[in-house]
Amino acid sequence: MRHTLPIAPQFYVTAPQACPYLDGRMERKLFTALQGDHAQRLNDTLSKQGFRRSQNVLYRPSCAECSACLSARIRVADFVPSRTQRRVMKAAAHLTRNATSPWATEDQFALFRRYLDVRHADGGMADMDVFEFAAMIEETPIKSRVIEYTRPAGPDESGRPLACVSLTDVLDDGLSMVYSFYDPALIALSLGTFAILDHVEIAREAGLPYVYLGYWVPGSRKMGYKAGFSALEIYKGGGWQPIGDPADHRAELHPLSVDPIAEQVARINLPEGRTARE
Repeated sequence: MRHTLPIAPQFYVTAPQACPYLDGRMERKLFTALQGDHAQRLNDTLSKQGFRRSQNVLYRPSCAECSACLSARIRVADFVPSRTQRRVMKAAAHLTRNATSPWATEDQFALFRRYLDVRHADGGMADMDVFEFAAMIEETPIKSRVIEYTRPAGPDESGRPLACVSLTDVLDDGLSMVYSFYDPALIALSLGTFAILDHVEIAREAGLPYVYLGYWVPGSRKMGYKAGFSALEIYKGGGWQPIGDPADHRAELHPLSVDPIAEQVARINLPEGRTARE
């Protein structure tokens, strides 16, 4: 007999570990499984409440003494690129976009390794091997795409080498950029920014209202760049709001900014209007 998960999933909390964004702080995540017949609807619904996908898990930061990680998204219809962002698009105009199914390739992994070795050699993914990389790309129970950006071949090269890759989920209200990586030798092209700008264009072409960027973290240099995009919203206090002045969100670093886990779970809305329970 075939069994499926109930529409009301169980939520769990990870053990604390060192925060990758803020020195001296501990990270903890609230998470649930993403599988079964309702996976796409669950991902659509929880993404609107600040959750992110990692393979077949949906998670949201739920740290004991900090609520600095704020889910961020761009309102496509209101987005206007800055002068610097227009220069980025112009500089990368020679790149070609190719949207493919979520299938890992040797070229992708080689680019991923070069990116990690230069940009995140001490990060949590530094030891990821080819099998773990393939799982990150391919283990998705929902509608996902790999967006590849290729460049013209240089001396002693053939074809069109990869310049940048983004694993992207297609939601009912937008695109969610799950993970992006690029050729560190092309740092002058600002390919991380370029990928976001191009996803705004993809979403606009598809009639989707939002591009989800993951978490913006006040006080973190790694995540500060996201505040430079216009029409940016953050998920805070149970709803989406314009980011406004980034300095206004420093209070999220205070330990009293965190609600108890039981209250957080009770406020989670599920598909079909149901409410989650711990």
